[in-house]
Amino acid sequence: MTRPLPLADVRVLAVEQYGAGPFGSVHLADLGAEIVKIEDPGTGGDVGRHTPPYAEDGDSLFFEAFNRNKRSVVLDLTDPAGREVFEELVKVSDAVYSNLRGDVPAKMRIRYEDLKHLNPAIVCCSLSGYGMTGPRSAQPGYDYLLQGLAGWMSVTGEPDGPPTKSGLSMVDYTGGIVAALSMVTAVHAARRDGVGTDCDVSLYDTAIGMLTYLATWHLNRDFEPSRTHHSAHPSLVPFQNFATADSWVVIGCAKQKFWARLVTAIGSPAWAADDRFATPAGRYANSAECLGHLEKELLTRTTAEWLAVLEPAGVPCAPINTIPQALVEEHTAARGLVVTTEHPRFGSVHQVASPVRVGDPRSQHHRAPLLGEHTAAVLGELLGTSEADYQALASRGAFGTDRSAPWISR
Repeated sequence: MTRPLPLADVRVLAVEQYGAGPFGSVHLADLGAEIVKIEDPGTGGDVGRHTPPYAEDGDSLFFEAFNRNKRSVVLDLTDPAGREVFEELVKVSDAVYSNLRGDVPAKMRIRYEDLKHLNPAIVCCSLSGYGMTGPRSAQPGYDYLLQGLAGWMSVTGEPDGPPTKSGLSMVDYTGGIVAALSMVTAVHAARRDGVGTDCDVSLYDTAIGMLTYLATWHLNRDFEPSRTHHSAHPSLVPFQNFATADSWVVIGCAKQKFWARLVTAIGSPAWAADDRFATPAGRYANSAECLGHLEKELLTRTTAEWLAVLEPAGVPCAPINTIPQALVEEHTAARGLVVTTEHPRFGSVHQVASPVRVGDPRSQHHRAPLLGEHTAAVLGELLGTSEADYQALASRGAFGTDRSAPWISR
């Protein structure tokens, strides 16, 4: 007997757009949650549908990356008829999940206080730039801004170079995961207690929270974090990028035993016996000299030659791949990290899988939905809406100004 996916009994109304929110909910969708994506017909739906470079007529490969295994419903939440439908859906759902500016959930009346009369157990999860409280709550927040404001850029890049953002939108992505975790936790509590709540999650909180030990060092010992040469770890030596004869390699000696393995693997040159480099504290205090020796040594062979020596010796190391190289790594395939969906416009769409693993992973994935593709089906299945009722709602403007909304057979 095949077991259902772990979140198959969870239904989420997702008033989400672009990256951070959809990134959080796509993992829930992969785990079986029913993600009903509420899209604004007046704006062409989720802005991610129109994100270049690979975008055509309301579909984009950007959108595909964040919205597989979801359903799309178009609703004009500013219209009384659209709001009526939304409130009926709240009654049969576990959560309302949004990623909007911090002051918008109150304006849209999608907080717990606004919806609890419809469903006392509803969870209202808001992921915003700065949260629903505080002096920045009404400001728009984006990953790039947060990487600057939260100090991330000050520790990224070379010491003599400019502050640098991460090549990936890590505040958005981690914020999405934090929101998803918060929401699932709140749903668990609501099922236990019969009472829902708000989850006030923000990209700002996420970015500040991820400062971790750098913040602790500063708050307690006035440590001043800064950019390091070749992305070196702030305290572990050696733990950084090294140039080789043809490219780059990362070597990380997080423990003393790895240092011993490293110097043995490179042939234990005379400098390796220097008392200044014998302990982690010594290497930290004399990092310039220690790293100078290693840099010269590592330039003598190619990355492949070094990996052939270091990996069998048990030294933590890796090549610095390009993204195309990373996607064809043997381990990527072995872990099933590329999944495929079929799309009427783009054909077979390959994308990376969710790293969240609970039991056996989903065996089949469905493409991201077309705009409003499931409107009639969702209303019919969840609310018992008939074709006549559906057309009446359409004529009242529930689905936007296009009064010819088609009835989609279930």
